[in-house]
Amino acid sequence: MAYCVVDIVDGNAHIEQVSVHPDAARRGRGAQLIDHIEEWARDRGLPEITLTTFVDVPWNAPYYTRLGFGIVVDSDLGPGLRALREHEAAQGLDRWPRVAMTRHVPIDPIDGDGPAGRR
Repeated sequence: MAYCVVDIVDGNAHIEQVSVHPDAARRGRGAQLIDHIEEWARDRGLPEITLTTFVDVPWNAPYYTRLGFGIVVDSDLGPGLRALREHEAAQGLDRWPRVAMTRHVPIDPIDGDGPAGRR
């Protein structure tokens, strides 16, 4: 009833899409998926989760802000994320305000259990 599509962009886990079936909405499924993506990224030593989204849609940027994401200013975009934003603009998605967002993935370097601990 929910799924996500994730890629690696600029050395970070990049969320291409998160989708929750309306029958499962408002039950924390999206947040659970994001937490799962964080675990996936941590296991691979990826320091951030990124995504692009609409600014003014309540279940987009405001939702991700509540989940700990912050807006990335355009001048701080890596080459891969910049290319994604340019592709979105070419597809007409920038007719409505969009942003790139990021959430830090905590990796404990002295943990010893994850990739960072094996360095």
